[in-house]
Amino acid sequence: MADNRFTAATLFPCTARELYDWHSRPGALERLIPPWEKTWVLSRTGGIDSGGQVVMQMHAGPIPYQWQARHIENIPGTMFRDIQEHGPFARWIHTHRFTDTPDGARLEDQIDYALPGQPLLPGLSTALVNNTLERVFRYRHATLGDDIRLHQRCSRTPLRLLVSGGSGVLGSALLPLLTTGGHEVWTLVRRQPDRSKGEIYWNPERGDLNLAGLPAFDGVIHLAGDNIGEGRWTPAKKKRVIDSRVLGTGLIARTLAGLPIRPKVLLSASAVGFYGNCLDCCMREEDNAGPDFISDVCSLWEHSALPAQEAGIRTVFMRIGVVLSPRGGALNRLMATSALGFFSRFGSGEQYLSWIGINDMVAAILHALTCPTLAGPVNIAAPQPVTNSELMRILASVLRRPLLPPVPAALLKTLYGQMASEVLLGGCRVATDKLQQSGYTFRYANLEQALRHLLGKFEDNSQAGELQE
Repeated sequence: MADNRFTAATLFPCTARELYDWHSRPGALERLIPPWEKTWVLSRTGGIDSGGQVVMQMHAGPIPYQWQARHIENIPGTMFRDIQEHGPFARWIHTHRFTDTPDGARLEDQIDYALPGQPLLPGLSTALVNNTLERVFRYRHATLGDDIRLHQRCSRTPLRLLVSGGSGVLGSALLPLLTTGGHEVWTLVRRQPDRSKGEIYWNPERGDLNLAGLPAFDGVIHLAGDNIGEGRWTPAKKKRVIDSRVLGTGLIARTLAGLPIRPKVLLSASAVGFYGNCLDCCMREEDNAGPDFISDVCSLWEHSALPAQEAGIRTVFMRIGVVLSPRGGALNRLMATSALGFFSRFGSGEQYLSWIGINDMVAAILHALTCPTLAGPVNIAAPQPVTNSELMRILASVLRRPLLPPVPAALLKTLYGQMASEVLLGGCRVATDKLQQSGYTFRYANLEQALRHLLGKFEDNSQAGELQE
């Protein structure tokens, strides 16, 4: 059975050994899975050494299946190879080669594959596979290049870090970024912890968090909190939203303040909702909190972290915009309702959205973690906010779906009450000067470019390096 061959090759601003080391670290596979793919790593043993295995949950359209791969060859600093042991292909061999050149390190991903019943299939089947691989490796190599450049600035010294909210959409993207940079990551969990995986039990409602006897942490990243944009804001929901932020943040801040060796930095999540519904005003970190429920939540949230700040720990209140990822959050919910198209707007459509792509979000967190001059409130959002109407128009254009009639504000208020008024119909436009002046450069400052990268809807088939078939 003859194999088809697909090759993607790109130059990176590092050495071949550095590129190989990145691939050998925990989280490398997760960083390279395109976010539009419904793919999750279920289990992994042995890393990229020969005999190492990985099992992933994947989808062919709506149909789930498991892919099992095994590493069969590894020459440190030079190459490694894996094969499909169980999956949809009749044969699949993926070879990763790393070579030093005068212009940087060259990564070549070579895939030799055969389809089941290939002699009976039309050439269109192979073309569809190659087209999918082009999209996947364009994303992989672009993300890898951005990550390499980020780590060259921010990961020269490995850090021991503690993270809460690691299983959420944001945390799931952040942890692989940190580990591929060589950082040691411990996580807070609400279940029986697995100490071999660096897990630590905590229970904010009961005040349980014991860091005694553990190695000192260089930094702490606190992301945990109940999803504020989901469902009606009943009194019980509001209490969960506040308690999940105030109790958890306060417990972490007090615990860190009482340690004999304190971390140098605490990054504590907040949101641009701090400013409330701002109409078309552009809000900066020195502006006061708004009058809305979300504003009260964010004010209480940030105030709960003050014990850490008062103990001399550099504390950053990350006022995060709407994080865009097809794996969860607002973008995921919009796409789940887009079979026929996208509503042209919610209400008037004039409300502003301060958005940020998931890869810029996690990169900004690593930047804030390692930037010693960054402290206090920091707006973390793309520098080009858009209105709700612009968002829906651009999303429909990228996905080539029609625009549907708008959703009346009255209907949203009937369905979701106060949550609709503040989250769906309210808007916030923030300035990002403080973040940018600290040295952060956005990967995707333009919404259309960010969506094309996150959804794999590239405008052409060009690649950052070479694409060979």
